[in-house]
Amino acid sequence: MSSSTESRSEDEGSTAVKRTAAQAFSGAGMIPKRRSSSRSIKRKKFDDELVESSLAKSTSRVKGQPVIEPIRCPGNDLASSDKKKVMKSGSSLTPPLSMLMAPSSMTKRMKRNKQPLQITKDLGRWKPTDDLLLINAVLQTTDLTSVHLGVKFSCRFTLREIQERWYALLYDPVISKLAWQAMRQLHPEAIAAIQSKALFSQTEEALLAKITSSSQPKLEVFQDLLNKHPNVFYPSRTAKSLMVHWQLLKQYYLLEDQSVQPLPKGEQVLNFSDAEQVVDDAKLKDSRDEVLEHELMIADRHQKREIRQLEQELPRWQVLVDSITGMNSPDFDNQTLAALRGRMVRYLMRSREITLGRATKDKQIDVDLSLEGPAWKISRKQGIIKLKNNGDFFIANEGRRPIYIDGRPVLSGNKWKLNNNSVMEIAGLRFVFLINQELISLIKAEAAKMNQP
Repeated sequence: MSSSTESRSEDEGSTAVKRTAAQAFSGAGMIPKRRSSSRSIKRKKFDDELVESSLAKSTSRVKGQPVIEPIRCPGNDLASSDKKKVMKSGSSLTPPLSMLMAPSSMTKRMKRNKQPLQITKDLGRWKPTDDLLLINAVLQTTDLTSVHLGVKFSCRFTLREIQERWYALLYDPVISKLAWQAMRQLHPEAIAAIQSKALFSQTEEALLAKITSSSQPKLEVFQDLLNKHPNVFYPSRTAKSLMVHWQLLKQYYLLEDQSVQPLPKGEQVLNFSDAEQVVDDAKLKDSRDEVLEHELMIADRHQKREIRQLEQELPRWQVLVDSITGMNSPDFDNQTLAALRGRMVRYLMRSREITLGRATKDKQIDVDLSLEGPAWKISRKQGIIKLKNNGDFFIANEGRRPIYIDGRPVLSGNKWKLNNNSVMEIAGLRFVFLINQELISLIKAEAAKMNQP
C-alpha cells in the first residue's frame, strides 16, 4: 500500500509539473495552441504573373534543388512527422518552376520558327525562271522600270514587287541562297530559252542603229557584227535575233538615219476614224441577203397598212384622249364641246353624242374608261352623253352598274342632266364634267336664229 501511494504521488507530481510547464510555454507564446500547416496558400496565376513576377523571382532557384530550413522552436525540436511534412511542402515548389520555364522555351521556339515563314512567304509567286529573267534584265538595262515594262514574267508583278525582290536577292542572304539553289536546278534548255529573251542594252541598240534603213542587210552582216563586238552583245545573241530587233528599230524609226515623221495636215488622214469616214460604202462589195430583204419588205407592208387604217379612222374619232404630262394644257378649243377630266387622262367631247364604257377587241367605243384605271367592273357600253339643241347635256345609263352624278345614283335605263363641274363616278373611277360655255352659247344663239320666222 505504501508503494502504491508513493507511485500515485509521483505521477500526480509529474503531471502537475507538465501542466505548469505547458502553461508557461503557452503564456510565453512559444508553442502554438493548434497545429497548422506551414505551406503557403496556392492559387492560380495568370500568364503575366507567371512570366513577369514568378519567373523573375524563382530563376535563382531553378539551377539547384530548393533548400528549405525546418522551423525550429527554442528549446524543442519538431517531430519527425512534421519534418517530413515540411520537406514535402518544400518539394512541392519544384513543379511550378518547371512549368514556368516551359513558356519561355516555347516562345523562343516560336520566334525561331517564324523567321523562315516570313522569308519564304513570297517564294511561291517568284519562280526560279522569274529570278533568272530579273537578273539578266537588270544586268542588261540597269533600270527596274524598263524591266517592269519589257519583261514578261510568269505572274503579273508590280514595280514595287520587282524592286523588293531585287533588293532581297542582293541583301537578304537566306532568300538569295534559296533562289540560287533553285536556279541551279533548272534544265539547261530552260536556261537557254530564258537567256534568249534578255532585253537589249543601250550599247547593243546603238550598234544596230548604225545600219542604215535603206540597206537590206542579210544574216552575214549581223554575224560579222557579233564577231567584231563579242564583249558588247549578250552571249546568247544570234544573227537571227539581231536581225529581228533591227527590223523593230526600223519600224519605229529608231535608226540613226531615220527621223520621226510629223503628223499629216490638211486633207490627209490623221487616224483610223478619219480613214473610216473616207471609205465609200458603195464601193464595198457586200453579198446580198435575200431572206433579210424579204422580211424587210413584209414589215414595210404591215406598217403602211396600219398607217392607212389610222388615216381612215381619224375623221370617225369624236373624243380625243390626252395623257397628263405635268403641263396645264387648256381644257377647251374651238371644236371641244365638253371635257371629262379624270386623275390620269382627259377625254374631249367633240360631237353631240358619245358613248362611255370599256373597249374590247370586238367592240370599240368613243370613251374607253380603262385608260383611267381598273375598269373590269364597268360594262362595255356603260352610258351615252348627248347634247340637245337647247344646250343641255344629258347622260343615259345603259350598263348594269349605277352611275353616280354628284352623289346621286342614275340607275340602268334612266337619264340625268349634267351641269358644269358635275362629279361623275363609275365603279370607283371619278371624273369631272366640264362644259365649254362659250361654244355652247354660240350654239344656242344659232339655234335661236334658226327658230325665228
